[in-house]
Amino acid sequence: MKEDCIIILSGLSGSGKSTALRTLEDLGFFCIDNLPIQLLPVFVELCQSSSEDISRIALVVDARSRVFLNPFQTTMQEMDRKGYDIKLIFLDCSDDMLVKRFSETRRQHPFAEGGAVNDGIRAERKLLEEIKRDADTVFDTSDLNVHQLRSLFEEYFEGFAKREMVITFMSFGFKYGVPHNVDIVLDVRFLPNPYFVESLKHLTGNDEPVIDYIFNAEETKKYLKMTESYLSYQIPLFEREGKSYLTIAVGCTGGIHRSVAVASYLQKLFSRGRHRVYLRNREI
Repeated sequence: MKEDCIIILSGLSGSGKSTALRTLEDLGFFCIDNLPIQLLPVFVELCQSSSEDISRIALVVDARSRVFLNPFQTTMQEMDRKGYDIKLIFLDCSDDMLVKRFSETRRQHPFAEGGAVNDGIRAERKLLEEIKRDADTVFDTSDLNVHQLRSLFEEYFEGFAKREMVITFMSFGFKYGVPHNVDIVLDVRFLPNPYFVESLKHLTGNDEPVIDYIFNAEETKKYLKMTESYLSYQIPLFEREGKSYLTIAVGCTGGIHRSVAVASYLQKLFSRGRHRVYLRNREI
């Protein structure tokens, strides 16, 4: 395989594996759902010997295989000895949200066996403990709808497809909790707060009066200069280590003013010379 890329998706039923797999298919990956793990070496060898260029593979391995999960670690060790670079990605989700999703879709949980959905979730978590522990990346999809999932996976997997690190700057409010799956958290709660200015209170960090108010402050200018230097040093090091996806979260109290303005500024700054630098405002 040329520049082979093998992605294994796993996770709980209802956590978004189907959306992730469809995203990978749209990005040009050869995708297979529910492959018994011990068939992975044979499948990869078939791809290598194919006359077609099947250089990017994605497959789902989850608890539906049940007894076939036992040799998971052994098979992964075998692939590692053969020199294959495999990324194992696990999709997790809170029990409450999984119950809600199954209720909305009226689907039966594959492990409920006629019982309550919660019983099925607990049984599946138990079966997937080892896979989650060994995962390179764990995504918690509890707070994401199907469109946000699609967007997240497009940004993340595009890094594997294009061999470039994808960078996402995300604004958020600390009062609502720190986002899941972030690599760097920047706290800008010390900057002047437009919330306490009556004329700015109901605007956002995307509005010019708010931007001017924040960026005219001397502490903002110093902070941005130091942050640019820090990220300019660290981002290439992450890329050198083979990281495909980097999320930098910028937080203020409510996630409406300061964090939005700073995240937008950094996204534009680091887009220079890069094509895959994204912005996500969680609270707007």
